Amino acid sequence: MSIAALAANYEKATNDFLRIVDALEESDLDKTDGEGWTPRQVVHHLADSELQSNARLRRLVAEPGTIIQGYDEGAWAESTTLGYRELPIEVSLNVFRAVRASSLMILRRLSMDQLQNFGEHSESGRFTIEKWVQSYTNHPTDHAQQILKALGK
Repeated sequence: MSIAALAANYEKATNDFLRIVDALEESDLDKTDGEGWTPRQVVHHLADSELQSNARLRRLVAEPGTIIQGYDEGAWAESTTLGYRELPIEVSLNVFRAVRASSLMILRRLSMDQLQNFGEHSESGRFTIEKWVQSYTNHPTDHAQQILKALGK
């Protein structure tokens, strides 16, 4: 697959997620199916995740062989200070939009050879830019489905 196609898929995943979130009513934000996160928690998680992903991509581009630090997303979601359960989503949505746009600009500038740049992920081992693209293209799509499930759709 070409860089242009990878970038197009990444951008589509971003837009698909935003379309679902932009259609939410305030009353939808705290709905749950009893199993997963609420839409509010998902939005806050994606903002934090994108901040991590952008830093990872930049490291993989500029510092191949670097350590890619994992983090405990569940602990972040449960932190009362981080406020996943009650903070408004607007700032997190702005973070998501901005960081995805930044990552997309980098993605479009990659060469095919750079897809093999790698670092060592602290939890999962060898982590290439190619794996980054796959993971972070799928991530908002997976969470969009989680939101729809929480809403019973």
